Amino acid sequence: MPSIHRTTLHQRPDLHAPARPTFSIIIPVLQEQKSIHQVISNLMQQPAIDRSEIIVIDGDPMGSTLKAVNSSMIAKLISSPGRAVQMNAGAAQAKGRVLLFLHADTQLPDNALLSIERALANPCIVGGAFELSIASQRLFLKYIACRANMRTRTNRIPYGDQAIFLKKPIFDEMGGYRPLPIMEDLDLMRRLKKGRHKISILRDRVQTSARRWEAEGALYTTLRNQLLVLLYYLGVSPDKLARLYRPQCTLKNSQAHKAEP
Repeated sequence: MPSIHRTTLHQRPDLHAPARPTFSIIIPVLQEQKSIHQVISNLMQQPAIDRSEIIVIDGDPMGSTLKAVNSSMIAKLISSPGRAVQMNAGAAQAKGRVLLFLHADTQLPDNALLSIERALANPCIVGGAFELSIASQRLFLKYIACRANMRTRTNRIPYGDQAIFLKKPIFDEMGGYRPLPIMEDLDLMRRLKKGRHKISILRDRVQTSARRWEAEGALYTTLRNQLLVLLYYLGVSPDKLARLYRPQCTLKNSQAHKAEP
């Protein structure tokens, strides 16, 4: 796994936490002060959260999002910015048997952790992800989510906003996420597939924010991201793809980490 600079801001042990948690929920953030409370509140309502640890990794050297998190149950880290780097930093600290990578604008479905546990009870399954829904009533975005789910069912390569989960030994064996500026989720899933590892796509659906489509325009965002994915599959380097993606990104947390369906 690549070397990562990180600093622990706050990691007070929780006396009620299990000695060896089942799940390590890893949340990379950058300027997510407004959304972090919602995602953590959602997690706290999950059955099996008492067998879990939550690790929030901030790519802002000032730790702006971490300052908005007050719970002593949350491990807080600062790392260099970049979703892949941040997730690797969280995984390096994780004690759980299962790593769950959760974007700060994505909410898990009810009983998500129990669904993951059931899926991984099959010894042939090393990880997986959820189906996708987008928090919008717009028909076009419902179509985008439906298309993403059909694609994932077909090619078995989920994207990061589908809440990817993996058994920690498998993640470590693969060397974690490659420190790419974009497409790190596709890269990891393609390596899993190439290694003939089996994953489970759970029917339960995560709900991701529509903010990216709303900020840039749904049609433009979709076509742009499809083009980026196509270029990636044709062999264009993620560094070049990031240069195409970043100038167009208008969101405050524009890390250029993912291209959606």
